[in-house]
Amino acid sequence: MSFGFERPLLAAAAFIVLPLAAFIARRLKSPFTAAIPLGPPGGASFKMPRSTGGLVRTLRILEYAGAALLFIGAAGPVLKTSETVWLDRGADILFVIDTSPSMAGIDMDGVSRFNAARDLLSAFAERRPADGIGLVALGDDAALLVPPTTDRKLLVSRLRRLGIGELGDGTALGMGLAVAAFHLEKSTAPRRAVVLISDGENNAGAIHPETAAAMLGETGISLWVIGVGSGGEIPVDYVDPRTRMRRTGTFDSRFDTGSLRRLSEAGGGFYISAPSADALAAAFARLDEGEMTVRRAGLVTSVRSCRFPFLISALVLLAAPGFIRRFFLGAWL
Repeated sequence: MSFGFERPLLAAAAFIVLPLAAFIARRLKSPFTAAIPLGPPGGASFKMPRSTGGLVRTLRILEYAGAALLFIGAAGPVLKTSETVWLDRGADILFVIDTSPSMAGIDMDGVSRFNAARDLLSAFAERRPADGIGLVALGDDAALLVPPTTDRKLLVSRLRRLGIGELGDGTALGMGLAVAAFHLEKSTAPRRAVVLISDGENNAGAIHPETAAAMLGETGISLWVIGVGSGGEIPVDYVDPRTRMRRTGTFDSRFDTGSLRRLSEAGGGFYISAPSADALAAAFARLDEGEMTVRRAGLVTSVRSCRFPFLISALVLLAAPGFIRRFFLGAWL
């Protein structure tokens, strides 16, 4: 947003000519002015009943300020706002995130699997402003939390509020993919994709994961499966949303890439293993390249006039001194 004038010369008059004129008027005196004392000869001269010098100077300042605002209003002050408009529709991408307790495993360079994936998703969304990006969470069940949208504040806000165990302790991979397929089926975006981020096998829900994955392939929706995490004894730390109790300790991570790989193959998609933080970041970079779309943008500038407040303020400042002189200082001035 920027501020400017339609007629800059008038604005210059307000900031240069008027202060200069006020300075000259203050310094110069008329040669035809004579001081005539009022009062009897030899007596005391006439004095005003009260000191009004400071008030008179204040009224003159108000008049000069009113004249300056009048010039500024006449100069046509405007507010210019520029906005980026995308000329091509981007892709619609739904991220399906596993929120089961094992995703709280801390094996991503001191960060949990869940938090690492959440941070990378936010950064991915910021890099692709033209795409509609949505969010599906899965646990014992699955739910659409954010439909594909370009509103990044909405997406990031809901993503930050999402927590481990919010949908239970299970891993309903099939339900998560089915929910995503249902909400992308009628999308008219040039590219449609579902990205599953999980560390485990399906153990909940009424829909088999490979059946849901096949649904995606049949409707032309590309499927990406990112298997996040490593095997062995992994520390875990999270707050159970139902009991509000903090759960810490270790668990035996028996991460099986085979089931997730078969899932991606059933949907004709891609599987990426991410056993570390660097590997997970590389997985998102590969996803970014794989779902690239044409991104043409234009800059639209809107201009809004804001002269009205200046003109109203100018009229008030010019009228107020005359009103004060007429009704309050008439006895002395």
